[in-house]
Amino acid sequence: MRIVIVGAGFTGIQLAKLLINEKNQVTVIDNDEDIIRHVSNQLDCTVMCADGNNLDTLEEVGIAKADALICVSASDEVNMITCSLVDAVYPDILKIARVRNYAYYVNTAKAEKKHPNSFAGKHRPLYGINYMIHPDVEAADAIFQAVENGAIGNIISFDNTDLEIARITIEEGSTLDGVILKEIHTKTDVKFIVAYIERDGETMLPSGETQLKAGSTIGVLISKEQIGEVLALCGAEQNTLNKVVMIGAGRIGTIVAEKLMGMGAQKAGGIKQFFTNIKTKRSFDFVIIDSKDENAKEASEKFANARILRADATDETFLREEGITDFDLAICTTHNHELNMVLAAYLESLGVKQTISLVGSSAFAEISTRLGIDVPVPLRDVVVDSIMSHLRGKSVKEIHTVTNGQLEIVECEISPDSKTNGKELKEISNPGTFLVLMARKAGVEQYNIVNGSTKFAAGDHVVLITNSEDSKKIISDFTSI
Repeated sequence: MRIVIVGAGFTGIQLAKLLINEKNQVTVIDNDEDIIRHVSNQLDCTVMCADGNNLDTLEEVGIAKADALICVSASDEVNMITCSLVDAVYPDILKIARVRNYAYYVNTAKAEKKHPNSFAGKHRPLYGINYMIHPDVEAADAIFQAVENGAIGNIISFDNTDLEIARITIEEGSTLDGVILKEIHTKTDVKFIVAYIERDGETMLPSGETQLKAGSTIGVLISKEQIGEVLALCGAEQNTLNKVVMIGAGRIGTIVAEKLMGMGAQKAGGIKQFFTNIKTKRSFDFVIIDSKDENAKEASEKFANARILRADATDETFLREEGITDFDLAICTTHNHELNMVLAAYLESLGVKQTISLVGSSAFAEISTRLGIDVPVPLRDVVVDSIMSHLRGKSVKEIHTVTNGQLEIVECEISPDSKTNGKELKEISNPGTFLVLMARKAGVEQYNIVNGSTKFAAGDHVVLITNSEDSKKIISDFTSI
């Protein structure tokens, strides 16, 4: 693919690195000379110091022959105008824009809902943008999913199934400590798949001969109802979340609170439904803390069923007086990602049982895990994953990077002319390169865990995990991209 990226910040550079590694032809444009000088030393691609919202500049770098335009500059307006400009002249190019202003995102969604016929068929998308990526919405969704699953660790959920991938650490002396994978069935009747293993700083795709060891972290494909049983096998337990505090009532915190209180669009019915599902009859105590008068006031007006406190969350006296140190979960969603990490670790040291922290990137997520934070949510990586999913073609539904970007979990649809069409899993398996985790037949809504005899056909949907460096090739075997 030929891809033009406007904006050479963190997200632009991360996208360029991933796309270059997949042998795509990438061009990066930014109007900051210092940034471009730095990027030219980092990336093996075409770079240009110029305004990305200039059609002459875009045509000079070959936008006419490009497959996709990705606008991730610091300015929402530049990103939107650039997509609109290119759409007017080159409508067939895929256009993706990062838009931080929540009003644009909401207004676009409202317009498409109110006038569905105007945005269907051959009509051009609003602003000429095929996919508008809002970082705050992506991050809030990830945080909500973590809370919905009891904040046991990073959770990857999928539509049309109650199966999900949970990241769990094996404790010393637990049932799974020392077990060889092919012998797991002798230890439990629970059906699950170990999708990946993190051990001593390295990541691997397991085989039947792989031995599990204490201290290793595993990604487990399991049904939501049986996560507690797998946690027990690993020597951990799923805590009931009856008392939750959220620190930070800014944009991301507000979206998270809307979802938790059942006010926003969501897959489940809000946190109250979650607690009903786990059969608790205790009342749910939700506290929101923010140090800014304006944020606290807006939260008070919006969330009548929550307790809103305007205070400094680093004040230990305040935390103890309000009983926060006895809470089950703390969610740190301030705009200061470093502060979130410190706050989460601090609150755990005071007695809070579990913590979720919004952080900048996967590098900080790794540091957060070492600090004892249960679920770090890397904002920039969530955005990169979302953009990469849209670049894989219509057959690829979703992509999640895990283990600091070393592995990719891909949800895709099998194409009629793909190499896997008509084959059984045992005919195409390649241990160490990829694992197919689950599949659903064409026309069937529910995913199921696969085995060696599972036969694939065009129109089937599969979820697989692969090494990032092999991802494009593996996906092409299933989708013929």
